[in-house]
Amino acid sequence: MKSVSAICLMGSVLLCGARAQDPSKPVLRPGVSVQMAVAEHAVEVRAADELDATVVAITQAGQVYVGIKPAETAALGNLPDGTVYVKADARVPYQTILAVLDALRGKTVVLLTQSPGNVAKPQGIAMPYGVTLTMGR
Repeated sequence: MKSVSAICLMGSVLLCGARAQDPSKPVLRPGVSVQMAVAEHAVEVRAADELDATVVAITQAGQVYVGIKPAETAALGNLPDGTVYVKADARVPYQTILAVLDALRGKTVVLLTQSPGNVAKPQGIAMPYGVTLTMGR
């Protein structure tokens, strides 16, 4: 009976060690998937992958999400202070994006995009890229 317990303990230690997060790879976090536009001069924005990052997603149909929760555009002004990362589907009407940006007035906004290099390699996890916008009050 002791050997069975020892084997179970050893197996669980090995499983935990095998599943440890590689620090060079981003943490997968729940979110809404969108087809982002490509930007030539976007820079890598690793902070958008942090677990406490505020990410607003706009789907092709114009639905707005904060993280994975549906949200009303007017309620975006109530988000906590700090950087807000916006990822919009490339096919969403421009007016919808403007309405979201208008609701985020006074906040630091980073518009997330794809870099041209990530489009060529769709498989795997791509680091987020973006352009920082200065939103006046």
